[in-house]
Amino acid sequence: MPSDPSYEPLGGGRDLTHRDADWSGLQVAVVGLGVSGFAAADALLERGAHVRVLSEGTSPAMAERAQVLQMLGAEVVHGAALPPAPEPGTQLVVTSPGVPPTNTFLQGAAAAGIPVWGEVELAWRMRPREGAAPWLTVTGTNGKTTCVTMLESILRAAGLRATAAGNVGLPILEAVLHPEPYDVLAVELSTFQLHWSRSISAHASCCLNVAPDHLDWHGSYEEYRRMKGRVYEHTQVACVYNVQDPQTEQLVLDADVVEGARAIGFTLGVPARSMVGVVEDVLADRAFVAERATSAAELCQLSDLAPDPSADPPPHLVADALAAAALARSVDVPPAAVRDGLRAFTPQPHRTQPVGEVDGVRFVDDSKATNPPAAAASLAAYPHVVWIAGGQLKGAAVDDLVRANADRLRGVVLLGVDRAVIADALSRHAPQVPVEVLDSTDTGVMSEAVQAARAMAHPGDVVLLAPAAASKDMWSGYDVRGDDFAAAVRALGEGR
Repeated sequence: MPSDPSYEPLGGGRDLTHRDADWSGLQVAVVGLGVSGFAAADALLERGAHVRVLSEGTSPAMAERAQVLQMLGAEVVHGAALPPAPEPGTQLVVTSPGVPPTNTFLQGAAAAGIPVWGEVELAWRMRPREGAAPWLTVTGTNGKTTCVTMLESILRAAGLRATAAGNVGLPILEAVLHPEPYDVLAVELSTFQLHWSRSISAHASCCLNVAPDHLDWHGSYEEYRRMKGRVYEHTQVACVYNVQDPQTEQLVLDADVVEGARAIGFTLGVPARSMVGVVEDVLADRAFVAERATSAAELCQLSDLAPDPSADPPPHLVADALAAAALARSVDVPPAAVRDGLRAFTPQPHRTQPVGEVDGVRFVDDSKATNPPAAAASLAAYPHVVWIAGGQLKGAAVDDLVRANADRLRGVVLLGVDRAVIADALSRHAPQVPVEVLDSTDTGVMSEAVQAARAMAHPGDVVLLAPAAASKDMWSGYDVRGDDFAAAVRALGEGR
């Protein structure tokens, strides 16, 4: 293990690697009163730790959590700036994933030699000593939630007690400490969570893809990429990578894995040995079959994945299904359960979700496409698109996105704080495409955007909300942005 205070036994030589360890009397500072911060503080208090919770937030939900934790014995300080360093005597800091490593308090903890863990690291160390459910971990710039919820559906189809946890579904600590133990956990991990994790040793792990995102938090693309690669560290059985994204294979090669762990590729093409892929209209496994040199197992048909029966499943959905299938096969899930789980899977809201059709024009909500690579995957699924885009680009470039999709764009409607950046890229790489830029910063502008897009579209086209940008400049989240889009489409159909 590298030299890092996160690995060292805490005060009194405590080796806190399972739930039955001696957590009593431990002096812990928990940063954040979100869902993960609350779960961490609650779990530590239950085991007799002395917990001090610090949060700059003041929302009603946070105030309610603060009240509950105070009743349980925690000291809570919220609505105030974090101090420059933990109080003397603090033995451990547990931070919420959204707090960046540049935070002064966390830097002060590191300077004092105090370990800093995230909720995911704490959850790993609170597993039972014997019989703990294996973790199947997934990260990636795009597709994490889809892949993990597909995986959950497959595992359940196999008769396993399983749940999605981590960055989606249950908080990971709730899943680990659930009174009715799970057989296996499908764990979605963001780079924020991976940054604060050190000792996780997943049964199988996957990085779906890597493209620039959250550079404001990580400081550089190289650091962001390195954090994605952390998902493979200490993997026990299978490191699943994307054949179409060579960076993910390199991350596997760079990782320190358990002896005997295999590299398993997923591909939209015909799979080679030790891969899962597509043969004609069949998803096929050449990784987890005994005679993989000469044969493959049929997992499902492409038609089993189609959210819209009138169209083929988009490539990114097929890729996510292949990755989920590979992870499930690593815990001996039979092919029939892969098929049944994928048939039962319901896509998450706001992820290439059809929301209506008006005069032969289909409207699709992919508000969850909050960065250029996600928007690229969405655009690639349709031959003729009127694209609604814009919001917070977070420093990401859009030239490649526009250049690659110029031929499929019937028109573009732009809104949000970074609309001019996308408009400039369109003028350079798609000057023939009609563009309407909406300057209003009111959320009611979505109705105007839908009407403008409908005016550009021809029967058979798709009006696609795939913003390539975050939403917080105008909405409270991508989900609210998508809801407004769907409402505007309904209103258009009703003639209002």
